[in-house]
Amino acid sequence: MKLSGEELERYARHIVLQEVGGPGQGKLKDAKVLVIGAGGLGAPVLLYLAAAGIGTLGVIDDDDVTLSNLQRQIIHASSRIGRPKTDSAAQTLNDLNPHVNVIGHKMRLVASNALDIIGRYDIVADGSDNFATRFLVSDACYLAKKTLVAAAVGQFDGQLSTFKPYLKDAQGVPYPTYRCLHPEAPPPGLVPACEEAGIVGALTGIIGSIQAMEVMKEILGIGDSLAGRLFMYDALLARAYVTTLPWNPDNLLNGRNATIRDLSHHS
Repeated sequence: MKLSGEELERYARHIVLQEVGGPGQGKLKDAKVLVIGAGGLGAPVLLYLAAAGIGTLGVIDDDDVTLSNLQRQIIHASSRIGRPKTDSAAQTLNDLNPHVNVIGHKMRLVASNALDIIGRYDIVADGSDNFATRFLVSDACYLAKKTLVAAAVGQFDGQLSTFKPYLKDAQGVPYPTYRCLHPEAPPPGLVPACEEAGIVGALTGIIGSIQAMEVMKEILGIGDSLAGRLFMYDALLARAYVTTLPWNPDNLLNGRNATIRDLSHHS
């Protein structure tokens, strides 16, 4: 995809990178990325992907901006309290990079709309804050054959992985799905929401920025994918490490005896 003179200047620091260059920047411009949630994780993901020149950015969120969001959701502003997060995010992204087509979906992702919405994009970045949505996004991405970069945070730690369970690795083994990491959601109340447990705002910026980097790597086809691996970060210990995330042949999505064929099991 051809870049204008203004775009060549805007993305100059990308274009001088051997791993990106003009062709890579063209791939970014041609890409369509859906971000689930315009919150703590979605904010840095959206900002860095827009700055990087992703051509089409979709953001789905049914919430409005509140004062308590602003401690970590840096895409919003005090003057926008009460406005839909999708509108607030679009305003910031359009100011940052007018070359990006921002599509806001002010709604909740549910079983009845997930495949339609996800099917419009090339890759999905999940920054949702609840297990029900994470399982729905994972299942829908598998059925739609879309790569998923999913992240989660809590208090002082975060984790991140890339899921493409519709593909196999070099040994012919399917890549793991989110259900290989979490076979099922924990009982209600076991994992408190950030409203109850608290969270450091900068942590969402760290994990969200890494999430944006992994999305770009998948689009550009560079580096080592996090498919089949899990990145974990502990802010208090200032420690990060990557561990193997193996395929579970008993998982219900892409296991040997998989039973999930559609999204009807999601309420």
